[in-house]
Amino acid sequence: MARRWARRCALLLAGMLTAVSAPPAAGATVTLACSGLGISSDLCRDGAQEWARRSGNEVRFVSPPKGASEQLALYQQLLAAGSPDIDVFQIDVVWPGILGNYFIDLKDRAGPDVVRQHLPAMIEAATVKGRLVAMPWFADAGLLYARKDLLEAHGRPVPQTWEELQDTAALIQRAERAAGRDRMWGYVWQGRAYEGLTVNALEWIASRNGGTIVAPDGAITIDNPQAAEALAMARGWVGSISPPGVLNYMEEEARGVFQSGNAVFMRNWPYAWTLVNAADSAVGGKVAVVPLPKGGPGGRHTSTLGGQLLAVSKFSAHADEAADLALYLTGLAEQKRRAIHGASNPTIPALYEDAEVVAANPFFTELAESIANAVNRPAQATGMRYNQVSAEFYANVHEVLTGRQDPKAMLPDLKEALIRISRGGRW
Repeated sequence: MARRWARRCALLLAGMLTAVSAPPAAGATVTLACSGLGISSDLCRDGAQEWARRSGNEVRFVSPPKGASEQLALYQQLLAAGSPDIDVFQIDVVWPGILGNYFIDLKDRAGPDVVRQHLPAMIEAATVKGRLVAMPWFADAGLLYARKDLLEAHGRPVPQTWEELQDTAALIQRAERAAGRDRMWGYVWQGRAYEGLTVNALEWIASRNGGTIVAPDGAITIDNPQAAEALAMARGWVGSISPPGVLNYMEEEARGVFQSGNAVFMRNWPYAWTLVNAADSAVGGKVAVVPLPKGGPGGRHTSTLGGQLLAVSKFSAHADEAADLALYLTGLAEQKRRAIHGASNPTIPALYEDAEVVAANPFFTELAESIANAVNRPAQATGMRYNQVSAEFYANVHEVLTGRQDPKAMLPDLKEALIRISRGGRW
């Protein structure tokens, strides 16, 4: 089986490899898998090329599949087969618990001073059973995009709670439609049954102090009144301040509605900032970015932590060079370059106060607050079973949002399902 997987993966990788530097006379060849999408690809290649120039090694670049599920499936096949074909992997922040056994421990190679530079939440996400299986590369956190021109026109402040957002969105939506803009909606977000709904729903629940589905110690905490309240409120948005189609929205669908000028508020990742302010955007220059609302007066501003890490395969024939490449790409100087030239969100807090970085990305002040208050999905607690946990969670949340389930009735059933997935709480 392992040999068949290895042959299959070799075929999948054929044609994905490109040289980033000319082969050196006496150096290692390190294969790096990182995003092949747009500017992310350019940033990765430029950084790898500079490392190759400095180190005298060669880098080969792998463009993995675009979809996260397809990427994970490919990586699982490669690593389960013990393939040395990729040395350095770009991985999602929720994958260490799934893939961590296949990666080397970078803690000693990085050293305590380097580790302390990074956001604690990102280091926590990259740590599995005391092993630092990846280095934080860039961070993501959910943000609220607001039409500041509409808030000013209707005399409303930026909402601080979900209740305020709901009221303001409804008020402006009614007024704008009465003025003839009948396609206006109050709030767009990611409601499709996929990982993005796990992210959104976790933000609603955690903002009300309702926990993170599964606690760090493995306890299943989702069945609580705060979670029920959060989901009931979100269900009320569908068809009122949010279009019915929001239940099939991912990030780009939400951005499309907002960027065309047909929504007051949007929840999205930082990547949308550049796009909504592009020359062809209907809302360019009219948008403010602020932290997501609190869950009521006793709640807190929070968002779900996203981001990407770099990990080194334990099957690498050049582990020392691969680790050096990973540490270079995730280091302060390279993260600063990526932030200035590509609005990549650093995992090193000091860069959010760097004058050059802030000048290039004015919204980083708000982003820094959101990242500092972000919560992790329960990937470390649930380990290899995280994907099952998330799929069970978002499927049930989607049933609530469609009106087919009541949250108070659904949550006990969800808890029982998670107990079964955890094998009785043993994970």
